[in-house]
Amino acid sequence: MTSSSETTPVTAAILVIGDEILSGRTKDKNIGYIAEYLTNIGIDLREVRVVPDIQDEIVQALNALRARFSYVFTTGGIGPTHDDITADSVAAAFGVSIDHDPRAIAMLSERFPPDQLNEARLRMARIPAGADLIANSVSKAPGFNIGNVYVMAGVPSIMQAMLDVVAPTLRTGIRMLSDTVRAGLREGDIGTALAAVAKAHPEVSIGSYPFFSEAGPDTNIVVRSRDPEKLAAATAAVLAMIDSERARLAV
Repeated sequence: MTSSSETTPVTAAILVIGDEILSGRTKDKNIGYIAEYLTNIGIDLREVRVVPDIQDEIVQALNALRARFSYVFTTGGIGPTHDDITADSVAAAFGVSIDHDPRAIAMLSERFPPDQLNEARLRMARIPAGADLIANSVSKAPGFNIGNVYVMAGVPSIMQAMLDVVAPTLRTGIRMLSDTVRAGLREGDIGTALAAVAKAHPEVSIGSYPFFSEAGPDTNIVVRSRDPEKLAAATAAVLAMIDSERARLAV
């Protein structure tokens, strides 16, 4: 993993590919995992898109995202069936050819004997020209990386194994720090005062998230910054605001 001292954040997008996600047949379990993983290594996830198994839509979305963000991570559509068209779509987006890759075939051969390496399974060895492979310790069928795009499986256990392989190669920024303060008040009770705190600390991200506890409505306030001193100052201001609002409401 390559650390960066740049003040410009390293950014990322996720492109989820698959009709089964859009229809609700499959519940996505990858977005939250990737988001937390990237946050922990100093990469800001800025956008997530979900597209169907339609090449033109995959190409359009991929080209838009890879032009805007440091990295794009795709999940889904690299299996052995006819609707697994991610690899072909990525090749089309980059304007390169695609064919069976001897390296990928060798990886698949570690799991499947020659008589089981049929046409369907060999589809998983079709890799765009110029791409590097992403090892898959779970089922051997590789993902791949081309440009700033990382193409990974949709199956969560396989995607997670691939992400572990990819992460050490990524350029990362300064990790985002956060504090969470439980207000003990409803979001509407503190909205105006919290807005004033946020305005006074413009370089810090402050968000409020209502929830219900056994005691009733409550709010978590999450303060985020890459600068520990600015984070501490903003958190202190939030705590002071909560004390003030509690006192006001108790009158």
